[in-house]
Amino acid sequence: MRRTVDRTAMVAASLLLATAFPLTPVLAQSAPNAADPTGFASGQEIRAQVAAMRAEMKPDQGFMWRPLVGDGPRVAAIEIWKKPGRPAVHPTEAEYAMVLEGAGTIVSGGTLVAPETRQKGLVEGTEIKGGTTRTLGPGDVLLVPAGVPHWFGITGDRLVLLGMKLPANP
Repeated sequence: MRRTVDRTAMVAASLLLATAFPLTPVLAQSAPNAADPTGFASGQEIRAQVAAMRAEMKPDQGFMWRPLVGDGPRVAAIEIWKKPGRPAVHPTEAEYAMVLEGAGTIVSGGTLVAPETRQKGLVEGTEIKGGTTRTLGPGDVLLVPAGVPHWFGITGDRLVLLGMKLPANP
């Protein structure tokens, strides 16, 4: 019983830290160390992170991203989409994601129309011509190679992803 109380206290403390420091991966149950650099977040911690993020989102906010576990440049993050973003391309990174909750669509492939570099590693456009549309639901996994246009549509009130950017093959 004591272990359950300690775990609950730890999750509560993690959620408080997540609010204070939203860009720090705070839910990694076992912090990486020299003997074992593995980051870890339990299913319970992931559900708590999603619940905390949903509670923090403003009614008109369409997207929220928060790191979950990582080791420097490689980060697995929770993404909550309530509104579709702009079609995008990551020229030097592949995007891997698994749907945790909700439903939506992904349009990928084809050609990005009116591409504009918004920031390093991100090119956005107005639409995708000739892409493939796929329906997304819990448990679905996708891997969009670097340089491939993609766009997420939302069906219902949200699409929650566990996502990671991966460097393109050299």
